[in-house]
Parts: sequence; C-alpha cells; structure tokens
Amino acid sequence: MTTSDGATPETTAPAKKAPAKDPWDLPDVSGLVVGVLGGTGDQGRGLAYRLARAGQKVIIGSRAAERAATAAEELGGAALGIEGADNAECARRSDIVIVAVPWDGHAKTLESLREELRGKLVVDCVNPLGFDKKGAFALTPEEGSAAEQAAALLPDSRVTAAFHHLSAVLLQDPEIERIDTDVMVLGESRADTDVVQALAGRIPGMRGVFAGRLRNAHQVESLVANLISVNRRYKAHAGLRVTDV
Repeated sequence: MTTSDGATPETTAPAKKAPAKDPWDLPDVSGLVVGVLGGTGDQGRGLAYRLARAGQKVIIGSRAAERAATAAEELGGAALGIEGADNAECARRSDIVIVAVPWDGHAKTLESLREELRGKLVVDCVNPLGFDKKGAFALTPEEGSAAEQAAALLPDSRVTAAFHHLSAVLLQDPEIERIDTDVMVLGESRADTDVVQALAGRIPGMRGVFAGRLRNAHQVESLVANLISVNRRYKAHAGLRVTDV
C-alpha cells in the first residue's frame, strides 16, 4: 500500500526518539592534564593536591614559575604527578584549566592568557566577595558573575563554573581520605559540564552535579558568603549536598 505521493507507511511513520541519556553516564577524564591558575593559593593548592592524589596529571600555574615549582614540590611533586610552571605555560599544556586566582586579579589574569586559553575547557571557581565588620558578602560583577566575566574575556574558550564551595583546609589535609560534598557545575555545553562533573567525581566522596547555565552562576558564587558564616558560627568546614539526585 502506498499513499498519494507514493510513500509507504514505513517511510511516513514517525522516527523513534533516542533514549534519554543517563545523567550519570560521564566520560573518562583520567588521561586529561589539569592546570590550576592560582595554584599557589590555598584553594588552588587544595584542588591540585586532591586531583593529583586521585591520579590526575596536574600543572600548578603562577605568575612566577619558581613559586609554582616550589608549591608543586611541597604538595608531592613528580611522585604525585604535580609540576609547576608560569601561568602561560600552564594554560598551554593543560587540557582543562581551573581558574582559582583572587577575585581582584581575575580579569587581568584572564585577559593576559586569552591566546593560551583559546579552545581550552576553562573551569572558573572564583567567588567575588567583600568583607566588612559584619562578615563576608557577595559582590556582583558587571557581567553578572565571575564565570560570566570569564566567558566575556575568553570568547574562544569553553567556560564552565564549578568547585566554589570546597574547604581549602579539608582539601589540603593529607589525613582526610574522603571529602563528602557535591560540586555544582554550570555551563552552556552538556559535553563540557559532563567533563567537569567527571573530574569532580575523581576525588573520593565528591560528586559533580549539573546546576544550570552560566547565567545562574552568581547565586552559586554568592553562596560562599553564607558558608563562611556557617563555618564561623559552628567552627566547621561546611560543604553542600544536593538531595534526591
């Protein structure tokens, strides 16, 4: 049997939809090189240490190569798969680049590395915060968030946001085997956020959870001010868990 245009029912039947992708089906990122800009600061050092301890190849970046090399040796050096380099070399040699620089140097650092970061997957974990007698409070960058500022400054990079709510104290403590917390991951491309989620999942106890597009990064960055208040009141190193996923 054919229709008036000569087609058969088999050719006019609607195509079956592909099964929905399992959100926990994440890529293998074990072979990727991770660079950490600002890797000599507490947060950067902690992330570099944890990822290297999980088996990731890590390059610590700093404005001064000597300072980066010293930090790498202090964290375990070649035995742990960590080396140091200046920021430009770190960016060039890495597959994924985590931005962990202080907020007041965020824009200047990224502007200076635009070419080195071209085509790279960039993970911004910077929290724009101010401090006064009442404690920490969130700042609102002109672009909306640190991550959106990074995306504006790096039009040829693939910018995501993650690793905002982690305690630098816990990350750097060699006695702690697991860090039981979730990492909220934001970005425009599912392929990119899947990679970052998988990277977070390399650290025992940690899980990466997709939390929206970059336009939602401001509230994720701002929440760190609340966690600082929690930590001061309860003498803790609080993190986050997302329930029911």
